[in-house]
Amino acid sequence: METWELWFPKAAATGLPFCRSKIDPTDTVMVHSAPPSLEVIVRDERGDVIAEGKDLQAMQESPMCRLTRQGEKIVRQDVWPVQDDAGTVVLLPGGEAGRLLQWWNAGDHSEWRWRVEFYNKKS
Repeated sequence: METWELWFPKAAATGLPFCRSKIDPTDTVMVHSAPPSLEVIVRDERGDVIAEGKDLQAMQESPMCRLTRQGEKIVRQDVWPVQDDAGTVVLLPGGEAGRLLQWWNAGDHSEWRWRVEFYNKKS
C-alpha cells in the first residue's frame, strides 16, 4: 500500500489537508475538485517518502486533475477525462478513493456525468 497525502498550502494561515488515501501502488491518480494549488507526498508502507510535488498550480479550470509520478517527482495536469482514463484511481476530498468507470462531458464543458466505483474490505 501507498499513502497519497494532498495538501492545500495556500488555505488558512498555514495550509489545510485536502486528502489522505491509502491505495495500491500506482503512478497515476486523478483528483476530483482539486484546489488551485497542491502539495503532494507519496509514502510507502514504512512511511518513507517515495515521491513528492511542490507548488503544483492549476493551469486550467477543470473538474479533475491528473497527478503522475515521474521518478521521485509528482506532476499535475488539469484535465477533462476521456474514456481511456477509465480504471484510473480517483481521490476525493477527504481521502475516499474509487475507480473511474465512465466519463462524459458536453463539448463546451457546461455539463458532465461520471461514474465511480468504491470498494472496501475489512482486514
